[in-house]
Amino acid sequence: MKARIYVCHTYYHVYVTFLKELKLPKEMRGQATLVLSKMSCNFEKLKERVESTGLFEQVLEFDEQNEKNFPELAKYRQGSGNFVGNLIKRIQFTKRYAKLQEPYIPVNFKEYKDIYVYCDSDPIGYYLNQNRICYHALEDGLNCLKNFDAARYDNRGHFGLKVFLSRKMNLIFVQNGYGKYCLDMEVNDISAIQYPCPQYVEEPRQALVDRLTEEDKQIILKAFIRDKETLEHQIAESSGVEDKILILTDPLCTLDVRERIFRDIIRQFEPEGQIFIKPHPRDELNYRKLFGEYPQFDATVPMELLNFFPGLRFKKVVAVLTEIKAIQFADEVVRLGEDFMDKYEDPLIHRQNEQVGIERKQ
Repeated sequence: MKARIYVCHTYYHVYVTFLKELKLPKEMRGQATLVLSKMSCNFEKLKERVESTGLFEQVLEFDEQNEKNFPELAKYRQGSGNFVGNLIKRIQFTKRYAKLQEPYIPVNFKEYKDIYVYCDSDPIGYYLNQNRICYHALEDGLNCLKNFDAARYDNRGHFGLKVFLSRKMNLIFVQNGYGKYCLDMEVNDISAIQYPCPQYVEEPRQALVDRLTEEDKQIILKAFIRDKETLEHQIAESSGVEDKILILTDPLCTLDVRERIFRDIIRQFEPEGQIFIKPHPRDELNYRKLFGEYPQFDATVPMELLNFFPGLRFKKVVAVLTEIKAIQFADEVVRLGEDFMDKYEDPLIHRQNEQVGIERKQ
């Protein structure tokens, strides 16, 4: 039986996977398979760079299919006018969606001893549960359940019954620790989650980072940095700027509203210092074209990697909804949050937790 396999949907997922593998003794490294799902992220040449590190036995790409690619599933999403009718359709959807995914699965998951899946709300979660394959789930982003408990929001109304039908009977699927074949779900900080699931296990990300040696950090940089010389040149140039403000973007709203959001943020913080921009890896707004007057970092580099450059220091880092407590390269971090977003879109869109009775935590 093969050792481990990780299914990743974002650059951040891959970064955390590196942290987990580098925690292992050297003799246990190089035995895992890394799967890059192309459904929601363009990994470009990441596969080749990861292979060059030798940390994984195999790196595969996964053509995971969104339900929108299967028009026949639309009928199961149409309301029946009553709870029982909707539930029957959901049971049918769950089974059919998993079946349609089968031709795209890149490996035989039953050959692996340990399976790790980030964001099991994606199709892979349906597939594994309907095929009775046990796996470990991992949180999608740092403390993401504190800011958006997707399982409770997506299943609001009869949540307990839906969990029973998922966890005990496997008739439907509820993500984030509530699937029948989900062994556990790894989160950064259980105390930050108002309604923790019994399956949650805590694995603080910072503890994994603190274990890294300089050699480990170089392995991570080799995988993620497309052009290290350019990045180091940017950092060297920025060292001559005394007050630097880094703006982290988010894939928010429509593109036109998103542009207005970040123009407003720049206008607010530009009097405090030189603005730098770090686009989110999944942000499709063309910042180099629209904000070309401001220095910008490579969007594909997880912001956590900037911690690895001791010569880089910002007066302030500003984000909208991104969790930024892991940042160590700034004197101050500012998360503008839901109150800020209320000015740009319907609060119901970004205040999901409050709609299921979860109190806001700072």
